[in-house]
Amino acid sequence: MRAGRSFLLCGAIFVLLTAPVRGQTGASDAGFVSGVEDLPLMAGLTEDIGAGLVFDKPSGRIVEAFASGAVSRDAVIGFYAETLPQLGWRPAGDTAFAREDELLRIEISGEDGALIVRFSLSPK
Repeated sequence: MRAGRSFLLCGAIFVLLTAPVRGQTGASDAGFVSGVEDLPLMAGLTEDIGAGLVFDKPSGRIVEAFASGAVSRDAVIGFYAETLPQLGWRPAGDTAFAREDELLRIEISGEDGALIVRFSLSPK
């Protein structure tokens, strides 16, 4: 019986030590922006899960998400300008993109190295 408890304790410790470490923001530095299944989150940005919102209405969805990171404004603009057209988004301005009946706006604030990026998706 004692060997079984030791095995379980070792297993629990292993899981805790190998689990991804997440900040208070609740998201890691990779993947996709919450609420928009095909909007990639640029490496170096961490999404602030608690600050966003997702709202579906008859005329379309409204999604607002925020991410921050030690990246440059030019890197963010370049990443999304290169990546989003591959996912069907058409440029609609420097930091705006359109697809079907939706408009995605990317607003960047802060200084290089400490940026906040706001993603806003709404019906056209």
